[in-house]
Amino acid sequence: MSVTDVFPLIKAPEAWPVPVVATVAMVCLAGLDLAGAIFAKEWAVNGSVRALVLGVGAFLVLFWVYASSLRYAELALVTMGWVVMLQVGLVLVDRWRYGVELPTGKWVAIAVVLAAQAYLVLAPSAAEAGAAAGAGG
Repeated sequence: MSVTDVFPLIKAPEAWPVPVVATVAMVCLAGLDLAGAIFAKEWAVNGSVRALVLGVGAFLVLFWVYASSLRYAELALVTMGWVVMLQVGLVLVDRWRYGVELPTGKWVAIAVVLAAQAYLVLAPSAAEAGAAAGAGG
């Protein structure tokens, strides 16, 4: 018996195009990672065993979703999209839940970094750009 017999990889519906599957995976990964981070913070601040157990569970499910998503989408694409969404979520949670105030310069830096990461995720790869150039000429 293998691990995949006990925890089979998640399968996306056949009708879903790869960009949809990748986007759903990125949102799920960011949500699970954000939940795990919040549980970790609660455990660190309050020593809550419940938060520790829930955090460990969130990260185990995250690993399962991540492995499953790699059947459909590229590693770099899923990872970058997940990280961008996670960063936005963490900044917002820090701001609203923990009262962290950031100066304007840091907000500008966050915007620049997010724009650069969005470019990395959304811009066509070299292979796609080459194929488009070859098809046009």
